[in-house]
Amino acid sequence: MTIQINYKNIGSKKDLTNLVLFVDENFNINSLKKHLSNLEFSYISDLLKNSDLKKDLLYFEVNSKKTVFLVSIKKDIKISDIENLGAKFHSYINYDKKKEYFLNSDTINNKIKNFVGYFMHGLKLKSYEFNIYKSKKNKKTVFVNVIGNKNKISTQDHLRFKALEEGSFFARDLVSEPGNVLHPDEYAKRINTLKKFGLKINIYDEKKLKKLGMNALLGVGQGSIRGSYLVTMEWNGAKNSSTPLAFVGKGVCFDTGGYSLKPAKFMEDMTYDMAGSATVVGLMKNLAIRKAKINAVGVVGLVENMVSGNAQRPGDIVKSYSGKTIEVLNTDAEGRLVLADALTFTEKKFKPKFMIDLATLTGAIIVSLGSEYAGLFSNDDKLSKQLLEAGDKVEEKLWRMPLHKNFDKLIDSKNADMQNINYVGGAGSITAAQFLQRFILNKTPWAHLDIAGMAFSKYGGALNSGGATSYGVRLLNQLIEDNYE
Repeated sequence: MTIQINYKNIGSKKDLTNLVLFVDENFNINSLKKHLSNLEFSYISDLLKNSDLKKDLLYFEVNSKKTVFLVSIKKDIKISDIENLGAKFHSYINYDKKKEYFLNSDTINNKIKNFVGYFMHGLKLKSYEFNIYKSKKNKKTVFVNVIGNKNKISTQDHLRFKALEEGSFFARDLVSEPGNVLHPDEYAKRINTLKKFGLKINIYDEKKLKKLGMNALLGVGQGSIRGSYLVTMEWNGAKNSSTPLAFVGKGVCFDTGGYSLKPAKFMEDMTYDMAGSATVVGLMKNLAIRKAKINAVGVVGLVENMVSGNAQRPGDIVKSYSGKTIEVLNTDAEGRLVLADALTFTEKKFKPKFMIDLATLTGAIIVSLGSEYAGLFSNDDKLSKQLLEAGDKVEEKLWRMPLHKNFDKLIDSKNADMQNINYVGGAGSITAAQFLQRFILNKTPWAHLDIAGMAFSKYGGALNSGGATSYGVRLLNQLIEDNYE
């Protein structure tokens, strides 16, 4: 099932089927007269006398061919509320019986720019489905036509929404793929296709990674028959040669836990362990499509954490790209090993303005924050504030967690420079972030987003219908728009 949005150059008409009208929170019923026939107006007026006008969406089956929807606009409505209204409207669309809906933009009396665009953006995001492996697919398309002469969306704004949707959907597609399809070899190929959008892609395979000394990343993937990769995506959209913004993602395509084996129950969800990297890839696609006026780089480490005769053992010691050594006490604390090399490499090669990494890093963050907030750890107050504000705007919420040198003793090792877990117990998310911070060598502003509770949802959310959420794509795009463009 798909939604196709059309902007039709026709004014308000009364004879259209499945009509969507917008009304103020305390609207005068007479304002509907010019949009409805006398019979329709009389019918809806009678029904409204017994309806709960506090609801934000009402619908009336006028006859077998026509439904009238009334969408209520609150006085203090926010952009995120408008998107949520669009998503809510999606649940009223009848794919089986109704092929076309008409949204009358002339009925919108609100000063928020791009009201229609935000409403349609929410509708589009909610409509996402991943069904490519179902033998019986619902191929029905519903057309939502925007009519009226007011609130017309500009070409530039239309491109902005389209870019966000395509970036988000690409990220969701990647996360939704099963592990036997999207292994590191295939993932690297899919990223390489983004060259057509103007991104500069570099793929570092195992041979190149060994030469660079990325043994922390390679150690995670050495038990798999698939390759391990570091992939960089560069977007140069600024007119000057300013230092880039850097985004780094954990891309563990499947995580068995290695010899520190995970429980069998729900192990199938470990296809989602590359969601941090998918966010980075989706963000970079979005920036390229909308021709963002910044310089940015995305870096992802792609591995598969498997059990084999060649897999990493608990107790192994590896030398990272930074030169620091790591005692691997638990092979299921693998994401931080991948990010350790990726972060140091990004800082050294690109000398960015800041670095933000995203990872489904710890189950402990779910214990702390559930599926309502992602954990934010940072060495920079300004960057943290910008991220928190961007997250609030798009309702991809963050909660700042502490970093402190006192936690370092929990990951100091007797046999190497550090160990990859805290054996004492407690502060699991904090010690993981503290571990990552050791690989920021030149005091670059840095933030770590632990998105383990946010990357996918079994029950669906405001702007997704369950499964992969593409959490972070819209948040980071908002961060860029508000502060760096």
